[in-house]
Amino acid sequence: MRKKERQRLIKQLLNNNNIQRQEDFVALLEKQGINVTQATVSRDIKDMQLVKVPSVTGGYRYSLPTQKNIDTEKKLVQTIRDSFVSVDSQDKFVFLKVLPGSGPIISSLLYQMNYSEIFGTIGDDNTVLIICKTEADTLSFRGQINSMLSTE
Repeated sequence: MRKKERQRLIKQLLNNNNIQRQEDFVALLEKQGINVTQATVSRDIKDMQLVKVPSVTGGYRYSLPTQKNIDTEKKLVQTIRDSFVSVDSQDKFVFLKVLPGSGPIISSLLYQMNYSEIFGTIGDDNTVLIICKTEADTLSFRGQINSMLSTE
């Protein structure tokens, strides 16, 4: 089954079931005749930006995010502009300092944008480490960050 089809089914399962664990997704998908691993479900949860919300039966359940139709690039640019402190780079790394609380969202937005220059990101409370594929990609991406900061 293709990823898009599987994620469409996951949305249906969310609307009809109280799903509290990733293993619940695996079991429900198996009942539909779809064999997936917990790791695949984990990637789908991240990709779909599912969140955990309080359940009426106690504990927490998975839910679709409240704002689904977000212009990711616009949100990324605005978040960087609103929280930027400094940027530096070395070798294949771009190190972005931001206001407290902004690191994880910027890291997630960068991941969603799927930039070809980026190998991966790590975001904590007030920093984002962007790991680029090559040193040339580092220079290119640092230029993109500067463009995000200066373009209105």
